[in-house]
Amino acid sequence: MRLRLRITGAVQGVGFRPHVFRLATEAQLAGFVLNSPQGVQIEVQGPGESVEAFREKLQQNPPANAQIATFTSEQIPDQPDQTFEVRPSANTGQPAAYLLPDLAICPPCLADIRNPRNRRHLYPFTSCTHCGPRYSIVEALPYDRPLTAMRHFPLCPACHQEYTNPQDRRFHAQTNCCPACGPQLELRTLSGTQAVKHEALQQAAQAIREGRILALKGIGGFHLICDARNKAAIETLRHRKRRPTKPFAVMFPHHPEPLLYTP
Repeated sequence: MRLRLRITGAVQGVGFRPHVFRLATEAQLAGFVLNSPQGVQIEVQGPGESVEAFREKLQQNPPANAQIATFTSEQIPDQPDQTFEVRPSANTGQPAAYLLPDLAICPPCLADIRNPRNRRHLYPFTSCTHCGPRYSIVEALPYDRPLTAMRHFPLCPACHQEYTNPQDRRFHAQTNCCPACGPQLELRTLSGTQAVKHEALQQAAQAIREGRILALKGIGGFHLICDARNKAAIETLRHRKRRPTKPFAVMFPHHPEPLLYTP
Protein backbone atom coordinates (compact mmCIF):
# COMPACT_ATOMS: atom_id res chain seq x y z
CA MET A 1 0.00 0.00 0.00
CA ARG A 2 1.27 3.47 -0.88
CA LEU A 3 -0.21 6.72 0.43
CA ARG A 4 0.42 10.30 -0.59
CA LEU A 5 -0.02 12.72 2.32
CA ARG A 6 -0.28 16.48 1.96
CA ILE A 7 -0.03 18.54 5.14
CA THR A 8 -0.42 22.30 5.46
CA GLY A 9 -0.11 24.72 8.35
CA ALA A 10 2.91 25.57 10.50
CA VAL A 11 4.84 22.52 9.34
CA GLN A 12 8.14 24.01 8.19
CA GLY A 13 10.92 24.98 10.56
CA VAL A 14 9.58 22.67 13.27
CA GLY A 15 11.51 19.47 12.54
CA PHE A 16 8.63 17.94 10.57
CA ARG A 17 10.75 16.16 7.94
CA PRO A 18 13.13 14.60 10.51
CA HIS A 19 10.09 13.51 12.55
CA VAL A 20 8.49 11.87 9.50
CA PHE A 21 11.79 10.24 8.55
CA ARG A 22 12.19 8.65 11.98
CA LEU A 23 8.59 7.40 12.10
CA ALA A 24 8.87 5.85 8.64
CA THR A 25 12.26 4.21 9.16
CA GLU A 26 11.24 2.82 12.56
CA ALA A 27 8.25 1.19 10.83
CA GLN A 28 10.51 -0.02 7.97
CA LEU A 29 8.48 1.85 5.38
CA ALA A 30 9.71 3.18 2.02
CA GLY A 31 9.04 6.49 0.31
CA PHE A 32 10.02 10.11 0.86
CA VAL A 33 9.19 13.42 2.51
CA LEU A 34 9.82 16.91 1.15
CA ASN A 35 8.91 20.53 1.74
CA SER A 36 6.88 22.45 -0.80
CA PRO A 37 5.63 26.06 -0.88
CA GLN A 38 2.30 24.69 0.34
CA GLY A 39 3.60 22.66 3.29
CA VAL A 40 4.88 19.08 3.48
CA GLN A 41 4.36 16.23 1.02
CA ILE A 42 4.91 12.59 1.95
CA GLU A 43 4.70 9.34 0.04
CA VAL A 44 4.91 6.24 2.20
CA GLN A 45 4.75 2.58 1.18
CA GLY A 46 4.67 -0.75 2.96
CA PRO A 47 2.27 -3.27 4.49
CA GLY A 48 -1.20 -1.77 4.73
CA GLU A 49 -1.43 -1.98 8.53
CA SER A 50 1.98 -0.35 8.97
CA VAL A 51 1.16 2.47 6.56
CA GLU A 52 -2.15 3.19 8.29
CA ALA A 53 -0.45 3.12 11.69
CA PHE A 54 2.15 5.58 10.41
CA ARG A 55 -0.53 7.96 9.10
CA GLU A 56 -2.47 7.85 12.35
CA LYS A 57 0.62 8.34 14.51
CA LEU A 58 1.80 11.30 12.42
CA GLN A 59 -1.58 13.01 12.49
CA GLN A 60 -2.08 12.54 16.23
CA ASN A 61 1.52 13.20 17.32
CA PRO A 62 3.20 15.81 15.09
CA PRO A 63 6.36 17.65 16.24
CA ALA A 64 5.91 19.84 19.31
CA ASN A 65 5.85 23.22 17.52
CA ALA A 66 3.85 22.09 14.48
CA GLN A 67 0.30 23.31 13.95
CA ILE A 68 -1.55 21.35 11.27
CA ALA A 69 -4.19 23.15 9.22
CA THR A 70 -5.08 20.37 6.76
CA PHE A 71 -4.04 16.72 6.55
CA THR A 72 -5.12 14.79 3.44
CA SER A 73 -4.18 11.35 2.18
CA GLU A 74 -4.84 9.33 -0.97
CA GLN A 75 -3.84 5.89 -2.09
CA ILE A 76 -1.60 5.84 -5.16
CA PRO A 77 0.12 3.10 -7.20
CA ASP A 78 3.11 1.34 -5.65
CA GLN A 79 6.64 2.40 -6.59
CA PRO A 80 9.92 0.41 -6.51
CA ASP A 81 11.21 2.34 -3.46
CA GLN A 82 13.34 0.33 -1.05
CA THR A 83 14.18 3.00 1.53
CA PHE A 84 12.74 6.19 2.99
CA GLU A 85 14.49 9.49 2.29
CA VAL A 86 14.29 13.25 2.75
CA ARG A 87 14.15 14.64 -0.77
CA PRO A 88 15.07 18.13 -2.01
CA SER A 89 12.22 20.60 -1.68
CA ALA A 90 9.73 21.27 -4.45
CA ASN A 91 9.52 24.86 -5.64
CA THR A 92 6.32 24.89 -7.69
CA GLY A 93 2.93 26.27 -6.80
CA GLN A 94 1.61 29.23 -4.86
CA PRO A 95 3.13 29.61 -1.35
CA ALA A 96 0.61 28.70 1.33
CA ALA A 97 2.68 27.39 4.25
CA TYR A 98 2.59 29.23 7.56
CA LEU A 99 5.80 30.65 8.99
CA LEU A 100 6.54 30.36 12.68
CA PRO A 101 8.07 33.29 14.55
CA ASP A 102 11.59 32.90 15.88
CA LEU A 103 11.53 30.20 18.56
CA ALA A 104 13.14 30.70 21.97
CA ILE A 105 16.12 28.50 22.74
CA CYS A 106 15.22 24.98 23.90
CA PRO A 107 16.62 23.35 27.08
CA PRO A 108 19.04 20.98 25.24
CA CYS A 109 20.60 23.87 23.26
CA LEU A 110 20.81 25.94 26.42
CA ALA A 111 22.65 23.04 28.05
CA ASP A 112 25.10 23.01 25.12
CA ILE A 113 25.85 26.70 25.66
CA ARG A 114 26.42 26.22 29.38
CA ASN A 115 28.67 23.16 29.04
CA PRO A 116 32.40 24.13 28.98
CA ARG A 117 33.21 20.82 27.27
CA ASN A 118 30.73 21.39 24.42
CA ARG A 119 31.99 22.92 21.17
CA ARG A 120 29.08 25.40 21.35
CA HIS A 121 30.02 26.64 24.82
CA LEU A 122 28.88 30.29 25.15
CA TYR A 123 27.93 30.39 21.45
CA PRO A 124 24.76 32.54 21.30
CA PHE A 125 23.54 31.37 17.88
CA THR A 126 23.10 27.75 18.98
CA SER A 127 19.84 26.18 17.76
CA CYS A 128 18.26 22.96 16.49
CA THR A 129 15.06 21.79 14.79
CA HIS A 130 13.07 22.87 17.87
CA CYS A 131 14.38 26.40 18.34
CA GLY A 132 16.11 29.35 16.73
CA PRO A 133 15.31 32.00 14.11
CA ARG A 134 12.55 31.31 11.61
CA TYR A 135 10.48 34.29 10.43
CA SER A 136 13.34 36.81 10.66
CA ILE A 137 15.67 34.87 8.33
CA VAL A 138 13.41 33.32 5.70
CA GLU A 139 13.35 34.98 2.30
CA ALA A 140 11.12 32.57 0.36
CA LEU A 141 9.26 29.30 0.74
CA PRO A 142 9.83 26.42 1.15
CA TYR A 143 11.83 26.89 4.35
CA ASP A 144 15.29 25.61 3.40
CA ARG A 145 18.73 26.99 4.25
CA PRO A 146 19.46 28.24 0.68
CA LEU A 147 16.31 30.39 0.94
CA THR A 148 17.29 31.95 4.27
CA ALA A 149 19.99 34.36 5.44
CA MET A 150 21.88 31.30 6.74
CA ARG A 151 22.95 30.53 3.17
CA HIS A 152 25.89 32.88 3.80
CA PHE A 153 27.28 30.48 6.42
CA PRO A 154 28.31 27.11 4.88
CA LEU A 155 28.25 24.22 7.34
CA CYS A 156 31.57 23.05 8.76
CA PRO A 157 32.25 19.27 8.72
CA ALA A 158 31.02 18.79 12.31
CA CYS A 159 27.76 20.67 11.71
CA HIS A 160 27.27 18.91 8.37
CA GLN A 161 27.58 15.56 10.12
CA GLU A 162 24.82 16.59 12.55
CA TYR A 163 22.68 17.90 9.69
CA THR A 164 22.85 14.59 7.81
CA ASN A 165 22.56 12.22 10.79
CA PRO A 166 18.96 10.99 11.25
CA GLN A 167 19.68 10.23 14.93
CA ASP A 168 20.81 13.78 15.71
CA ARG A 169 18.35 16.46 16.92
CA ARG A 170 19.98 18.81 14.40
CA PHE A 171 19.09 16.52 11.47
CA HIS A 172 17.92 18.91 8.73
CA ALA A 173 18.04 21.88 11.13
CA GLN A 174 18.29 24.78 8.67
CA THR A 175 19.73 27.13 11.32
CA ASN A 176 22.47 24.72 12.40
CA CYS A 177 25.86 26.38 12.98
CA CYS A 178 28.66 26.66 15.53
CA PRO A 179 31.58 29.00 16.35
CA ALA A 180 33.57 27.51 13.46
CA CYS A 181 31.03 28.24 10.73
CA GLY A 182 28.23 30.47 11.98
CA PRO A 183 27.59 34.16 12.69
CA GLN A 184 29.70 35.92 15.34
CA LEU A 185 29.06 38.65 17.90
CA GLU A 186 30.98 41.90 17.99
CA LEU A 187 30.45 45.14 19.87
CA ARG A 188 31.12 48.42 18.06
CA THR A 189 31.19 52.04 19.17
CA LEU A 190 31.99 55.21 17.22
CA SER A 191 35.67 54.43 17.67
CA GLY A 192 35.38 50.96 16.10
CA THR A 193 35.15 47.35 17.25
CA GLN A 194 35.47 47.10 21.03
CA ALA A 195 34.97 43.40 21.71
CA VAL A 196 34.03 40.12 20.02
CA LYS A 197 32.27 36.86 20.91
CA HIS A 198 31.21 36.40 24.55
CA GLU A 199 33.08 39.48 25.73
CA ALA A 200 30.97 41.54 23.33
CA LEU A 201 27.81 40.21 24.97
CA GLN A 202 29.11 40.95 28.47
CA GLN A 203 30.12 44.50 27.58
CA ALA A 204 26.78 45.13 25.85
CA ALA A 205 24.92 44.01 28.98
CA GLN A 206 27.09 46.25 31.12
CA ALA A 207 26.40 49.22 28.83
CA ILE A 208 22.64 48.70 29.33
CA ARG A 209 23.14 48.53 33.10
CA GLU A 210 24.98 51.85 32.91
CA GLY A 211 22.01 53.50 31.23
CA ARG A 212 23.35 53.49 27.70
CA ILE A 213 21.37 52.62 24.55
CA LEU A 214 22.33 49.57 22.54
CA ALA A 215 21.53 49.01 18.86
CA LEU A 216 21.31 45.24 18.48
CA LYS A 217 21.69 44.20 14.84
CA GLY A 218 20.16 40.84 14.06
CA ILE A 219 19.64 39.12 10.73
CA GLY A 220 16.13 40.58 10.72
CA GLY A 221 17.10 44.22 11.43
CA PHE A 222 17.88 46.45 14.42
CA HIS A 223 16.47 46.62 17.95
CA LEU A 224 17.18 49.62 20.15
CA ILE A 225 17.57 48.45 23.74
CA CYS A 226 17.85 50.23 27.06
CA ASP A 227 16.91 49.56 30.68
CA ALA A 228 13.13 50.08 30.98
CA ARG A 229 13.64 50.95 34.68
CA ASN A 230 16.11 53.75 33.92
CA LYS A 231 14.19 57.01 33.50
CA ALA A 232 17.12 58.94 32.05
CA ALA A 233 17.78 56.23 29.44
CA ILE A 234 14.12 56.16 28.44
CA GLU A 235 14.00 59.96 28.09
CA THR A 236 17.16 59.92 25.97
CA LEU A 237 15.71 57.25 23.70
CA ARG A 238 12.43 59.18 23.38
CA HIS A 239 14.34 62.34 22.45
CA ARG A 240 16.49 60.62 19.84
CA LYS A 241 13.55 58.72 18.35
CA ARG A 242 11.30 61.82 18.47
CA ARG A 243 8.74 59.70 20.24
CA PRO A 244 7.65 61.69 23.30
CA THR A 245 4.54 59.72 24.29
CA LYS A 246 4.01 56.59 22.17
CA PRO A 247 4.75 53.45 24.23
CA PHE A 248 7.86 51.39 23.57
CA ALA A 249 7.83 47.60 23.38
CA VAL A 250 9.01 45.91 26.59
CA MET A 251 10.80 42.56 26.49
CA PHE A 252 9.59 39.76 28.75
CA PRO A 253 10.38 36.03 29.02
CA HIS A 254 8.97 34.17 26.02
CA HIS A 255 5.43 32.76 25.95
CA PRO A 256 5.38 28.94 25.70
CA GLU A 257 2.70 28.90 22.96
CA PRO A 258 4.04 30.01 19.54
CA LEU A 259 1.99 32.43 17.46
CA LEU A 260 1.49 32.00 13.72
CA TYR A 261 2.79 34.46 11.17
CA THR A 262 1.46 34.20 7.62
CA PRO A 263 3.56 35.12 4.57
